[in-house]
Amino acid sequence: MNEERRTLAWHETLELHELTAFQSIGLMKLKMGMKRITDNELRGIYQRTIRDIEENLTELLQFYPSAAGQAQRDDDEMREDNPFYAGDLLAMSKTLVRNYGIAVTETATPQLRRTFLNHMTKAVRGHERIFNYMHSKGLYPSYDLGKMLQNDVNLARRAIGIRDE
Repeated sequence: MNEERRTLAWHETLELHELTAFQSIGLMKLKMGMKRITDNELRGIYQRTIRDIEENLTELLQFYPSAAGQAQRDDDEMREDNPFYAGDLLAMSKTLVRNYGIAVTETATPQLRRTFLNHMTKAVRGHERIFNYMHSKGLYPSYDLGKMLQNDVNLARRAIGIRDE
């Protein structure tokens, strides 16, 4: 294996994108939730999780200059909350489709399997709706890898920059 490789492979770049986007949205949710945590032990767990994810994102961002298709851009940071909420819904819908796919393969009872398949179909349609929304608004430029990766960098930096009190 060549440790001196300067460009990530395409499949590595896509995994990097998925992990960065998912953790950025999750970090923002954790930081927003801190305001409502009153139990000191749970608050400590949240704070540790926040630090861990901030460290993860900081480390992942170091790979973006080597990502396949990455172009340096001077895009402004996102200022509105709609990208956050849309991204959160997209991540949830992806996870829901994956979880139902796994559940279907683990189910022996025909009625339960049909129920899971019906739910999975609804989840796929929900994913399609939010993806189409994000794509039409330029929030998920899936056909422009460089722009998509720059969006990841902006989102991760925004998530790291939010104070968690």
